[in-house]
Amino acid sequence: MNRFYRQFETELGQFRETGKLRELRTIDCTGGAAQYDGRDYRNFSGNDYLGIAGNSELRREFYRQAGPLGLSAASSRLLTGNSPQYASLENALAKWYGHGRAALVFNSGYHANLGILPALSRKGDLILSDKLNHASIIDGLRLSEAEFKRYPHGDLARLETLLAEAARTDRRVFIITESVFSMDGDRIDLSGMVSLKQRYGAFLIVDEAHSVGVAGPTGAGLAEAENLIGEIDIIVGTFGKAFGSAGAYAILEPVAKDYLVNTMRTLIFTTGLPPVIVAWSEFVISRIPAMTAERAHLASLGNRLREVIAAKNFQTFGDSQIVPLIVGGDRDALELAAKLREHGILVFAIRPPTVPAGTARLRFSLNAALKLDDIELLEEAL
Repeated sequence: MNRFYRQFETELGQFRETGKLRELRTIDCTGGAAQYDGRDYRNFSGNDYLGIAGNSELRREFYRQAGPLGLSAASSRLLTGNSPQYASLENALAKWYGHGRAALVFNSGYHANLGILPALSRKGDLILSDKLNHASIIDGLRLSEAEFKRYPHGDLARLETLLAEAARTDRRVFIITESVFSMDGDRIDLSGMVSLKQRYGAFLIVDEAHSVGVAGPTGAGLAEAENLIGEIDIIVGTFGKAFGSAGAYAILEPVAKDYLVNTMRTLIFTTGLPPVIVAWSEFVISRIPAMTAERAHLASLGNRLREVIAAKNFQTFGDSQIVPLIVGGDRDALELAAKLREHGILVFAIRPPTVPAGTARLRFSLNAALKLDDIELLEEAL
């Protein structure tokens, strides 16, 4: 074994000793159920928030009407990979969000966040980012030539201080935040954020990955729920969670779309999505606005689980379908997750660097295919 592999082995051993070793698991999920390691579980770890990915009836309906569709784009969108399904999907998204906006589809939420900031910003600009933003946003910050600063999570007072300092110069300022945060499940003060954006002339980007499908009268996210779609410069959404598909999209002004098509490396230099996936995403979009009962049920599950966790004297917070149970130590979180799996609850420990040191947790990610009885099963297991 050469020195490279010896070093890999040494570092993996350190991960193992400190409870930070990660492994790939083979899991078969169907709505609220999952099969893992030869056993059946109730699934509290997926992001299929509306139960669409596990809905076999919807899949059958799609295939009945879809006809034969390609399984590969075989090229980037700027060459021959821009199938007719792309235009249809982007038109459907633009119509759904309204306000004269355009839509642009990407291969994943990671592609979107990795590529948007480096494409839009330039040297001399300033990007202000919530400290708990997703890793994909952080990597986009690092790739950008602009200066970036990370303000304390949800701290609009500190954000305003940074905006006021930048206003004394002639710098262009971008603000980027999630709307519902992926590890804490809490919502940003979106109206307050929009007010700051307007007051200081900043460019606001909001990642709604964990909000689209779930929030708003038709499921278009927190921006729709607060009637702010027209006030946000770019809304990023994902198809890989509540939509039960793959890929992501941006809702933005037509001129911004044209600019990204010409400057965004993660769009220009990657093969497009398979036509069948693009068509499935459009099919799902046509169904989501009517899924009000599923959204209401999901909210009731989240509220009930927060009550259960609080009654067990664990720390939790947030007000969404993501319900963290803060354990603290890495090994403690691993052990608690393992004990819950013995009771048929599929949940895994989330550890640093995904979350801050000392805040290892179980992240219960709920979906509408679960029932209140499943929350009671979890309560008994706790």
